[in-house]
Amino acid sequence: MRKDKKQVIGDEISDDYIKSFLQYDPADGVTSPSAHKLVKAYRGLRIDDFERFVGFFVEAGYELDGKDEHGQTFVEQIADQRNAAEYIEIINNARG
Repeated sequence: MRKDKKQVIGDEISDDYIKSFLQYDPADGVTSPSAHKLVKAYRGLRIDDFERFVGFFVEAGYELDGKDEHGQTFVEQIADQRNAAEYIEIINNARG
């Protein structure tokens, strides 16, 4: 594969499927819906699809700094994970 080509594994995911992650709400009544939706998308989507999700997420008016039941933002929750830098970059880019 050429270096300038990114490998895509699996089928293209539709916008409707990606937008479906906007419907998830927390069950605990403490976590902000925004934080919960970001975590669900992070766990369920590939990096490129997560980037598309964040566009829909911001467009729908959700906040990028919502907090979970421990008072942590999405970025704080994933900061110590192996691929966190890519996801944090997406969030930072969405902030503008």
